[in-house]
Amino acid sequence: MALSASEKLRRLLGLFSREDRLLILINADPDAIASAMALKRILWRQVSATTIAHVNTITLPDNLAMIRLVKVDLVPINKVDQGQFTRFAILDSQPSHHQDFAGINFDVIIDHHPDTAANAPFTDIRPDYGATSTIMTQYLRATKIKPSAKLATALFYGIKTDTMNFQRKVLIEDVNAFQFLFRHVNVHMAQKIEQAEMTLDFLKYYRIALERMRVRKHRIHAYLGPVTNPDVCVSIADFFMKIHDIAWAVVSGIYQRRLIIIVRNDGIRKDAGKLLQQSFGQMGTAGGHKAMARAEIPIENLEGVVQYRDDKALPRWIIRRLDRRK
Repeated sequence: MALSASEKLRRLLGLFSREDRLLILINADPDAIASAMALKRILWRQVSATTIAHVNTITLPDNLAMIRLVKVDLVPINKVDQGQFTRFAILDSQPSHHQDFAGINFDVIIDHHPDTAANAPFTDIRPDYGATSTIMTQYLRATKIKPSAKLATALFYGIKTDTMNFQRKVLIEDVNAFQFLFRHVNVHMAQKIEQAEMTLDFLKYYRIALERMRVRKHRIHAYLGPVTNPDVCVSIADFFMKIHDIAWAVVSGIYQRRLIIIVRNDGIRKDAGKLLQQSFGQMGTAGGHKAMARAEIPIENLEGVVQYRDDKALPRWIIRRLDRRK
């Protein structure tokens, strides 16, 4: 029998004592940031201190705007002394999703991505949910905590982005959480976050993408070459999905000796997460949702497989591997 939100909350709180120092680890995006903020609020009186650390470089404009406007304190993982903490939590992700999560004995795992059979004293993984922010909103409601405007806005935006404005498959629980949060949201703050779509240094990559893009059978692909941040691939893939008659967008680039492949689709086509896992999972990390997915392949794994320095050979190889699995 499924546990109630109150029973899950009781078990979660039972893990912590007042002497504990908690480190929350995330791959920072709006859903992960909001979820971490919610857990920190829930455990405010349960632990002596909580730090939120991120494993990725944060450059997407809406992420930066969200961090600034909701005033959340985040620390890069390489600036954290893990020995100072007694408890560890991971939100909106699982240990196998990033190399910097490896080797950490997590006490708490809360996520909405497909279950990777990760073990921890407390796990709450719900792949059918549209956002981890929905799960954390349920925990907040079980505590009878009224969220501040900043926390409500963060969770509201987390649900909005991860459900793609409810264009992806969602549950009634996502809708209920969204409606609950709306009563406490600062609408003007939410609009400011959402309207922050790009930075000036992203513009040159849009030019490269438009010059190099290839369109075939409702699918658009662009290889950007070396990028200063992988988030630009995400931004351009989302941009391409706004084009009429495009069902798939595949944007790739090289970042810190890793091939980054971002896939978006219209949600009615084949599962993007499974497609990337089947196409590239054996060469690096790959996965995601039906409509949005990501793969990262170390350059050394491409040696002898493809001429990765060739700006024409590499994108052709990517498309061939994707076509083979379609």
